[in-house]
Amino acid sequence: MSQKFTYNTRFPAVEDLRKQAKKRIPKFAFDYLIGGCNEELNLARNENDFDNILLKPQYLQTSGEIDMSVELFGRHYSAPFGVSPIGLQGLMWPNAPEILAKAAAENDIPYILSTVSTSSIERIAEVSQGKAWFQLYHPTENKLRDDILRRLKEVECPVLVVLVDVPAFGLRYKEIKSGLSMPPKMNIANILQTFACPTWGIETLRHGIPSFATLKPYMEKGLDLAQLGQFMNRTFTGKVDVEKIKAIRDLWKGPLVLKGIATDEDMQAAIALGVDGVIVSNHGGRQLDASESSINSLTHLAANPDYKSKIKIMLDGGIRSGVDLARAHAVGSEFNFMGRPFMYGVGALGNAGGEHTINMFKAHLFQVMKQLSISKIDEFPKRLQKILS
Repeated sequence: MSQKFTYNTRFPAVEDLRKQAKKRIPKFAFDYLIGGCNEELNLARNENDFDNILLKPQYLQTSGEIDMSVELFGRHYSAPFGVSPIGLQGLMWPNAPEILAKAAAENDIPYILSTVSTSSIERIAEVSQGKAWFQLYHPTENKLRDDILRRLKEVECPVLVVLVDVPAFGLRYKEIKSGLSMPPKMNIANILQTFACPTWGIETLRHGIPSFATLKPYMEKGLDLAQLGQFMNRTFTGKVDVEKIKAIRDLWKGPLVLKGIATDEDMQAAIALGVDGVIVSNHGGRQLDASESSINSLTHLAANPDYKSKIKIMLDGGIRSGVDLARAHAVGSEFNFMGRPFMYGVGALGNAGGEHTINMFKAHLFQVMKQLSISKIDEFPKRLQKILS
């Protein structure tokens, strides 16, 4: 296994990466990465509810050579997971979008660029060899939406993901206390924290102060922080509804995915709109503290055969190991995305972090498949023992 999936054995688990990343990332940026909304109850549920899913091994069964690859929207991926979209990635670790997009492309897994990340559509298309997906924060003005879609078509973006679960920005206490906002404001405490993380500081100087690179063409030059904050609030405050998705479906002829779906009502609407897939998600526990975990929402939705026959059902939220990946597939996920684990990877290991985290998860998943005596990803549901209540 170690020869097939080479990674740094000092960091064999996500928790090892998290601890190392915490030492290397300034506190205000690390708090932004790890934080959830309000009391962070749903943040905890996202991870803890995986423990209720039990798998059953069948040791006397024979299985063929393990193949963890999958086909998704007409493309081949080497494993059933990808890198979630995260805003302000370059703030948490300098050049993180490019590091992760490049590693994902080289290892044949998808990377999703966020509208509010710190690298542009065009740059990520270049480093990912045109393989990166894009997540759209729907702007208030259709003219801006249409121009972003034009740019995505020009770089031949393979999949468009529309985020639907941010009608209001979540109330995140860690960010309020640290003074971090959108965009980030540097106070004395935050500046002092950077001195404790010299590598982060040096890399930030080398790559430049992070900014919303995709949105630069739409901003007036010379905006100060207050004006930039006003631009972001003015440009992206608003609810994504059925009519807005209809318009995008008419404009975008490639695979279209909605991210943030968690209920029967929204799933039925997504199917009626003709979208190709959904990513079941609660935004990493960052928006609504009273909702259920992403894995519980997925378990319910994927149990409906009518849904599964019409749309791809994927998961984002709470996955921290290959065992969690196995559990997700056992209850019906067809593909999975992870955000924080990959950011821990680049925070801990810099340029090597993307490659390390991909191979670490592949090694985890390979071991579980061996243990359960299965050779294909779609065999996981046969190994579901039960779901604890």
